[in-house]
Formats: sequence, C-alpha cells, structure tokens
Amino acid sequence: MAFEITGKVIDVSPTNQVSEKFKKREFVVEKKETGGTTLFIDYIKFQLIQEKCDLINESFMNEDVKVWFNLKGNKWERDGKVSYFTNLDAWKVEKVSQQSPGSETPPSPPAFEDMPQEFDDISDLPF
Repeated sequence: MAFEITGKVIDVSPTNQVSEKFKKREFVVEKKETGGTTLFIDYIKFQLIQEKCDLINESFMNEDVKVWFNLKGNKWERDGKVSYFTNLDAWKVEKVSQQSPGSETPPSPPAFEDMPQEFDDISDLPF
C-alpha cells in the first residue's frame, strides 16, 4: 500500500552499507499541522534502500518535499524473544518548490499604466 506526505527535510543521514548486499539511507521530514489554535509537529523518519539511496542528498536539507512511501512491518526473533518493527520505505522524493515542465506560471497581464496610449483625446476614438 502506497502513501504520500509533504513536509520539510530536517535531517539526511549518510548512506549506511549494512552488509555486502544491503545499504540504506535515512532522512527525517518535519510535518506541521494545526488543530484549532494548537500547532502539532511530527518528525517522521523514512528509509531509502539499495539503489533508492541516491534519491536524496544533503541538498534537500530545509527544503519542502513530497515523499511517496510504503509501510513495511517485520517480525524478528532472537533468543526466544520476538520483536516487531515498522519501516517507512520511501520510493520517490520530490522537492515541492520545483515546478514540473509545462507548469510554469503564465505571465501576468500588463498593468493599465503600462498599456500603450494610442489616443490622446477621447474624440480620437474610432467609434
């Protein structure tokens, strides 16, 4: 199941080579929401794995981003003790401030004062 969230990147960790065949990179997004007069701030840690580690770097710091991710849960047993953990596996990260091609804001029309004055007197009007 895929989810998405928008917030500001406040931490980007270096890529961690966990084993010869597995690497991951973690980053944290600050998500602000208001509820009435109260401001709620969540700090959400995501992980990128394998080739996805290159989707983010230090240039994303303090940038607003949109993150697409999957929710993953795992069971882990050691010495008869069972543990469960949850990961937010990001698979796409995009800066919000970037505009996609073709979505540029159209230029605003010129102000009235900037319009050419073709007629000096109202009696010069052609109608």
